[in-house]
Amino acid sequence: MLNAIFILVLIITGLSMQYSNPDVFLIPFPISVRMHNVSGIGLTASYLLFITGNNISGNGKHYRIQWQGLKKSLLVQLQYYLWGYFKKQSPPYPINEERKFNPLQAFTYALSVYIGFPLVMISGWGLLYPETIIDGIFGVSGLLLTDLVHVIMGFLLSIFMIVHIYLCTMGLHPLANFRAIITGWHHVGENNK
Repeated sequence: MLNAIFILVLIITGLSMQYSNPDVFLIPFPISVRMHNVSGIGLTASYLLFITGNNISGNGKHYRIQWQGLKKSLLVQLQYYLWGYFKKQSPPYPINEERKFNPLQAFTYALSVYIGFPLVMISGWGLLYPETIIDGIFGVSGLLLTDLVHVIMGFLLSIFMIVHIYLCTMGLHPLANFRAIITGWHHVGENNK
């Protein structure tokens, strides 16, 4: 839950800073910068705890991509999300003790957790401490490249979060998966995701 709050604050303040205008603004620029930095530091600490916990507990196995048959399993799950769910079909990859995520979830979570978040955090720390950024790469400003990585990854992770929130409504009832996210416990009878 705390991660979701950090991410929402980062999205709102990031947009506010990106589209700042002295006459019309979502949040005043100096406040946006401060809130963005504090939320980024909080999310970094939370992420490091998450990664450590995943490695210690063995929960990280759920974030491993099963490459064999990946294309087919992604298409099967995507078809379920696009029309199978609406036709009241059973999910092709129901949650159980061995499988916490369906193949599409595992794939997108792995990309987000192990590529997206590290890139946005490293670039964010670079922007927080610009003296640590390489001056230039192939004749292009290191600060510009760091900023581009941060903005692009922030945008992609924002899209991921919006899609994630929508897909969470695809449960036995619209709030079932949100309860599982908050409590950490998913009741198998509630799985339609």
